[in-house]
Amino acid sequence: MSGRAATFLPIVLVTVGSVLGLAATDLVLPAIPVLPEFVSGSAESAQWVLAAFAFGTGAGLLLFGELGARFRLVNILVLSLFAFAALSWLATQAPTLAAMSVVRFLQGIAASASAVFAPVIIRQLYEGPAAVAMLGRLGSIESAAPAIAPIIGLLLLNRYGWQSSFYLLVLVAALLGVAWIAVARQQIRFGRLEEAAGGYVELLLNWRFMRQAVSQACTLGAVLVIVFSAPKVITGSMGGELSDFIVMQVLGIAFFVIAANMTGVFTNWWGPDRSILIGSSLSAAGCIAIWLMVVFGQQSIYLLWFFFIFVNLGLGIRGPVGFYQALLASGDNDSRGSALVILFVMLLAAAGTGAVAPMIESGLLPVAIAAMLLAASSTLILVLPARSERLQD
Repeated sequence: MSGRAATFLPIVLVTVGSVLGLAATDLVLPAIPVLPEFVSGSAESAQWVLAAFAFGTGAGLLLFGELGARFRLVNILVLSLFAFAALSWLATQAPTLAAMSVVRFLQGIAASASAVFAPVIIRQLYEGPAAVAMLGRLGSIESAAPAIAPIIGLLLLNRYGWQSSFYLLVLVAALLGVAWIAVARQQIRFGRLEEAAGGYVELLLNWRFMRQAVSQACTLGAVLVIVFSAPKVITGSMGGELSDFIVMQVLGIAFFVIAANMTGVFTNWWGPDRSILIGSSLSAAGCIAIWLMVVFGQQSIYLLWFFFIFVNLGLGIRGPVGFYQALLASGDNDSRGSALVILFVMLLAAAGTGAVAPMIESGLLPVAIAAMLLAASSTLILVLPARSERLQD
């Protein structure tokens, strides 16, 4: 295998694995309303099929972050993918929705391995601007999954039934596992061969890492709070249609992809620290503009589309380089560092969405405030005096 292929093939495989983990929710989503018709349980227990996977993913992030610091990543990926395939098949055999939720929790654990290891593998195979550019491409591909997977899931549901989405997950995961075995036989060596020093506590006390990780999570958390809340707000108090939300999503993803794929250029122009600050500030400005729009009584869907573009542009500029800087700050603890960054994103997005949920009927204002506070915090963290960082030196 040529040197170029030896570098590129693992990136392709881990990217597909990461997208597969995201699709495990969105692909199954269209079948959730009809599950009680085929599997014993209620509509409420069907929602737990989704929630259990999310809880499993959170647990899996920490688990695989720890395992990645101790063992070769390729071996863990093979085992996780075969486990994911087996659990996807078991989900189709569950006698009740409660049993399916247990299986989905375990499936969520297995699905998180590729998400944790994708940035780590990129860091180990590429350096500097090349690594940042590759992280941008990874983010671009991952951002398309929530838009495309539900469409595929709906087509499968209508043509082949609710189990077909799970069978597709079985097939893709098994093929990926076999592909990783072939990669290992080509003696492509990456991943830690000796246990990394330190642990999660050391990272939590590392100011350089926490500064980058929390700032990253705040910006992405702000975007997700808007995305998770927008369908209800747009179709409710703003008097729009679900298609208006889809347009907002398409615009946001498109401009994120453009910025993320130019992140290497931005980093060459401004340097990593300034790129992160500019991106964070642009996202914060977009969130503040949405808040001001509401304060001045403008419930315009078109303005929401326009300002949301800037929120996503900022994320695209700062996201890849911010993640890379967090990995660099984690040192040998990069798998644990990757897991913590993703976990922080999940926690802040869940906290922000949960905080506005009781007020969602009142309109866009609480959503705008939550997103603005998160995005502004991202920028504030970056401009705080780096006293702790100087103490570490």
